[in-house]
Amino acid sequence: MIKETALFPQQVYQIANDIRDMKIRGAGRIAKAAAEALKIAAESYKGEDLEDFKRYIKEAAKLLTSTRPTAVSLPNAVSWVLKALNTNVSTLQAAREAVINQANSFIQYADQALRKIAEYGEKMLRDGDTVLTHCNSLAAISVIVEAHKKGKKLHVFATETRPMYQGYITSEMLLKEGVNVTLIPESSVRQIIRKVDGVIVGADTVAANGAVVNKIGTSLIALAAHERSVDFFVATETFKFSPYTLIGDIVPIEFRPPSEIVGVDFLKSHPNLRILNPAFDVTPPDYITGIITELGIIPPKAAAIIIEEMYGRPVISSEILGRVEEDIS
Repeated sequence: MIKETALFPQQVYQIANDIRDMKIRGAGRIAKAAAEALKIAAESYKGEDLEDFKRYIKEAAKLLTSTRPTAVSLPNAVSWVLKALNTNVSTLQAAREAVINQANSFIQYADQALRKIAEYGEKMLRDGDTVLTHCNSLAAISVIVEAHKKGKKLHVFATETRPMYQGYITSEMLLKEGVNVTLIPESSVRQIIRKVDGVIVGADTVAANGAVVNKIGTSLIALAAHERSVDFFVATETFKFSPYTLIGDIVPIEFRPPSEIVGVDFLKSHPNLRILNPAFDVTPPDYITGIITELGIIPPKAAAIIIEEMYGRPVISSEILGRVEEDIS
């Protein structure tokens, strides 16, 4: 639990805790939640000094970016909102309104991006296709649902996605839309892949070299798809592209608590047992057919161009974020 003080409203701490504890899941949802938290912080500021307000918002930004290390959507969303403080605001009221407007603009952009991704991505699916997806990605789901709405009859294999079982959420969302879904353990993917026409997954981070960091198990699915020459698409908003990788930073891989793997009683009865629970892995660009973004479908190795055009140099350094090293080459 993140220690609460009187500095920020309780809602900001609640959002930060929910991101950290995975009550808010998915890189896109995390990004929107962070923008919303900064908006709440700005609206709730009780001081009367412009410089103090800027420090206050930057402290809120640090709190939020400290919650999850891997999904670059989080610092990118925060950086988007912090741009408001770089404008020529000369009064506290103007600064407050700038932060609120910038947060709203990010949330609106995120919603519009999902619609665009759905429009571009559904064209990659044919009537009668069998599609495999992993974890719970709103971007990937939007592509499948849009194709379904266009009258394409699809069958979806959704992986359980252990240990947190995000695949259950994906299955429920697709079933609600009338899509034919079969839930499978990810350990069965190499057996199932022979029945699959294409794979669509989301992303938590896209590196400058086109490597994709996503929920653990994604790289094994990509490998199985590559072995069978099955198309492997990544559906993701461009705010999940990492500007930090342009300057040589490496993407952190988050390790979650052992209690997500086994129960507390089992841990107590086996004190010498070591448990590793990595939340993400890295899929190399050579295994990826294309990345479906709100700007269109791009080859993985064009990621650096997108990052340069959209972000340039990072606003928040990786040192501030306390990033953990992970090789993405």
